[in-house]
Amino acid sequence: MIYGYARVSTKGQSLDVQLDKLMAAGVDPKKIYSEKFTGKTTNRPRFKALIRRLEANDILVVTKLDRMARNTREALNIIEPLLDKGVMVRVLNIGMIENSSVGRFFLRTLLSIAEMERDMILERVTEGKEKARQRKGYKEGRPKRKITKRYREAYELLKTHSYSEVITETGISKSTLVRIKKQIEGGQK
Repeated sequence: MIYGYARVSTKGQSLDVQLDKLMAAGVDPKKIYSEKFTGKTTNRPRFKALIRRLEANDILVVTKLDRMARNTREALNIIEPLLDKGVMVRVLNIGMIENSSVGRFFLRTLLSIAEMERDMILERVTEGKEKARQRKGYKEGRPKRKITKRYREAYELLKTHSYSEVITETGISKSTLVRIKKQIEGGQK
């Protein structure tokens, strides 16, 4: 049996591209397990259900390795037991990973290269931040929200009305109103 797995990290992202690729690779849409769940954890309900279902001679198809795991150790902890069970793993942008000495070597080599690439990206980001900190006026993080006329009016309403009344009248969420209030009262413009 051929099964597919697709995952995106946030609810705002779309699974469509991965689903299309899996179906183009011959995976029956009814056999595709998909979820919108962070990759920071392996405690993903649909993924766990799929792993439990896989048997010897099944093939698990994913578009990229990072859909299953975030680092080398995690990938090995997921894929090696599958290979031991007789399940083959097909990664569309790489190829088939089989339970053989060559297949395991190929897997470990690819994972090592991917982890090295990720580490190099993190090093470049860190170096870029260090360089930016040396410049005058650098502030890390997202810039403060610009206080518009609409936000000032909402702030003024808060002086005489409850949060729920201001929310109803302006359509601005409570969390935004709280941030605006802190920003204005903190003297920021």
